[in-house]
Amino acid sequence: MSTTRPAPADPAQAPPGEPSSSAGTVGPPPAAPHPGLPGELRRLRRGLRRRTIRARRLSRRLGRQALHAWRSSLHVRIGAITMVVAGTVVVIVSMVLFSQIRDQLLSVKRQAAVDQAQAGVLYAQNEVAGIATGDAPSVRSTLDRTVKSLMDRRGEAGDFDVVMVYRSGDTDRPAPSRRYVYPAIPAELRADVASGGQFSQYAMVPDAAGEPRPTLLIGAPVPTDAAATERIELYYAFPLVQEEESLSLIRSTVVISGIALTLFVVGIGVLVTRLVVDPVRRAAGTAQRLAEGQLEERMTVRGEDDLARLATSFNAMADSLQRQITQLEGLSQLQQRFTSDVSHELRTPLTTVQMAAEILYESRADFPAHVARSAELLQTELDRFEVLLTDLLEISRYDAGAAVLEWEPTDLGALVGRVAAGMSALAERHGCELSVSGPDEEVIAEVDARRVERILRNLVGNAIEHGAGRPVEITWAANRTAAAVTVRDHGVGLSSAEAQHVFDRFWRADPSRVRTVGGSGLGLSISLEDARLHGGWLQVWGQPGAGAQFRLTVPLTAGTDLTSSPLPLRPAVGRRAGVQR
Repeated sequence: MSTTRPAPADPAQAPPGEPSSSAGTVGPPPAAPHPGLPGELRRLRRGLRRRTIRARRLSRRLGRQALHAWRSSLHVRIGAITMVVAGTVVVIVSMVLFSQIRDQLLSVKRQAAVDQAQAGVLYAQNEVAGIATGDAPSVRSTLDRTVKSLMDRRGEAGDFDVVMVYRSGDTDRPAPSRRYVYPAIPAELRADVASGGQFSQYAMVPDAAGEPRPTLLIGAPVPTDAAATERIELYYAFPLVQEEESLSLIRSTVVISGIALTLFVVGIGVLVTRLVVDPVRRAAGTAQRLAEGQLEERMTVRGEDDLARLATSFNAMADSLQRQITQLEGLSQLQQRFTSDVSHELRTPLTTVQMAAEILYESRADFPAHVARSAELLQTELDRFEVLLTDLLEISRYDAGAAVLEWEPTDLGALVGRVAAGMSALAERHGCELSVSGPDEEVIAEVDARRVERILRNLVGNAIEHGAGRPVEITWAANRTAAAVTVRDHGVGLSSAEAQHVFDRFWRADPSRVRTVGGSGLGLSISLEDARLHGGWLQVWGQPGAGAQFRLTVPLTAGTDLTSSPLPLRPAVGRRAGVQR
């Protein structure tokens, strides 16, 4: 037990060794601080902070890994769910069983103890009959003899201790079989026994080594012929050591059995899941390899169950897909070869016809008016046929994968100006004004100038044709990684459904509309392929009645990936109107 020393009221009365706050009091000088202590504390704090940071990072990493495993693995999810459910059921069942076993075990013990205590009360009654209550030595010897005799009377309740108490007024004369039992009897039990009747209570009673042990105490008064102020009480103490060991063994058995059962159920769940999931995983892997072009991949068929039928159906589907894809590839190659062969075969007769048409066209002044007009129409359609044939040859090269780029550093601004100058005559014929805007500084991009110029000519020509005589705006800009050119017209515009087909071959928004520019219907398709060949984007925005805008975006350095464009796809009016890109 520790005591608290009161603080001295006067500095002069301070205990020796304690500094005084009085200026006049002389005491020992304060101890000098250790010179290396602050540095050690700082290093300790830094070490603790580093360990805390590492622990947090480790916990976050483990949490992310666990979350990824939960999301990506069906085995993990089913195993965790099965473990939680099975563990909960096992815990509930184990608690119920353990509670019933404990109650039954203690009930049997208590019943045997009560029977033995009742028999002991009858025996003690006979032994203390005629006890000389006034003679203390006689009372002591009678109680000791009776306790010894009761200890020799074994019963079904197992080991026990006996305490007999002779009460005369406020004086107690105990006679215990062991001296440390009597002080451990609770006062509540003694008060209940003093009121009459047999009572029992669980309490902690020291054993021979002084360690408290759970004990069942049963007390009852012993009927005598003594005066009312004198009475004898009998107490039995039944240690529950054996029951405690049995319950501990049962508890360990239940815990081990529950863990084993839970793991067994989880193992069964994971095994069943694996039997089902593994074929699905193999099917997914086979499907992925089929999608990558390995058309010979097939699943292994084992057995005759549902999974085997799944593998058989999957293989039949793969065979059908392979046949159809092979047929389509053959038809595609045949179509490409036919287009290429026809285009090349038409080149020679077309050249001959063109030469004859040029002679007729140059001599049209000597012909009658209707013959001269026919010569002009023939020359115009032959030029258009020449463009169509050239585009067909270009498309055939794209389909065959034979198109290649000729990279060279190109001034993008000069290229845009050259396209605008070349299309100005066409714009004048349609009453359309071309406007070009861009930065003043020079922008150099590694592109195939011929193909980019063809893209821009197709876009500008398309804008002039569909611009309804309104101005066509050409804007170009660049950032650190990409360059972009937009061609904006204010004509009939495009709906969202039409914008999805604008790059299709020979597609027209209005099939009844006649081409006035003389294009082949393949210009935008070829432009899209040229943009993709550069690793760039060719996109369109349109709104009915508000016109359309095409945007070409190419990387400044050949071979780099695009992440953004320096120009928006939607024009300012489209953004104000809230039109979706």
